[in-house]
Amino acid sequence: MSIRPVLETRKSQPFMEGAGVHLHRAFGFQDPSEADPFLLFDDFRNDRPEDYLAGFPWHPHRGIETITYVLAGTVEHGDSLGNRGELGAGSVQWMTAGSGILHQEMPKGDAAGRMHGFQLWANLPSHQKMTAPRYQDIQGSDIPEVIDDDGTRVRVVTGEFWGKRGPVDGIAADPQYLDISVPPGVKKRFKVDTYRNTFAYVFDGAAAFADASSPSGVLLEKEVMGQEVNIRDLSGDRTLVRFGTGDEIVVQAGEKGVRFLLISGAPIQEPVAWHGPIVMNTREELQTAMAELRNGTFIKPAH
Repeated sequence: MSIRPVLETRKSQPFMEGAGVHLHRAFGFQDPSEADPFLLFDDFRNDRPEDYLAGFPWHPHRGIETITYVLAGTVEHGDSLGNRGELGAGSVQWMTAGSGILHQEMPKGDAAGRMHGFQLWANLPSHQKMTAPRYQDIQGSDIPEVIDDDGTRVRVVTGEFWGKRGPVDGIAADPQYLDISVPPGVKKRFKVDTYRNTFAYVFDGAAAFADASSPSGVLLEKEVMGQEVNIRDLSGDRTLVRFGTGDEIVVQAGEKGVRFLLISGAPIQEPVAWHGPIVMNTREELQTAMAELRNGTFIKPAH
């Protein structure tokens, strides 16, 4: 077994998106090879309705898939194909934009006004970019959960893990998307396909991700009492952890335990031409998409 080294940890950054939704962005609109096949990851968590109720009004997508995972509150959605629905707590939506879709996503808080969810963008390979759009809406009760003897809990959103298979299928990136909770003080190993790009996103508690045979936090330089010192830092709330190659992730949960997403996917390794919510392979394809948005031919008729 080879333990994946930690390449980088970084905090997600405050960002405003849609019609004024306050969120935190872990990555996006930068080097697309960094997390290939994934392009963007947002954490939209808020307990102030005025910071999220304006939502994400009608906007286009082409050439990608969007994955929305809701933990608290709801997200009402609709699209140019006539689909309507509501994502509740614990549910997931996997939207294949393909050749083009116009849709809106409007978050609503729970009874206490809290809203929390994640959105991940996955690229489509060139031969699938103009495929017909489709949705997979999965209720939280349909996502399998595995509980290990030490209390570790894993919700399998997609992919296969510990003998369970997630309900989302037919995804181009063939990803594994896990929601993992590790109890306080527990050290745990998780197998990951060697050939997939992998990242973790810590959103509750803290943990040290091992890059050697024994757990150690990531070595960071920090200023303490006016002096630069090297310390081992536990990756904490709203922290992205990017891993190198290997077939195993090792995590040592902190004193309050840890909850994180562990996401991996097979890299596409194709050119990326990117403008907002439209991701193609060439600038010419981007220009075509923008022209079709202007002249009303962006949405393709169903075959």
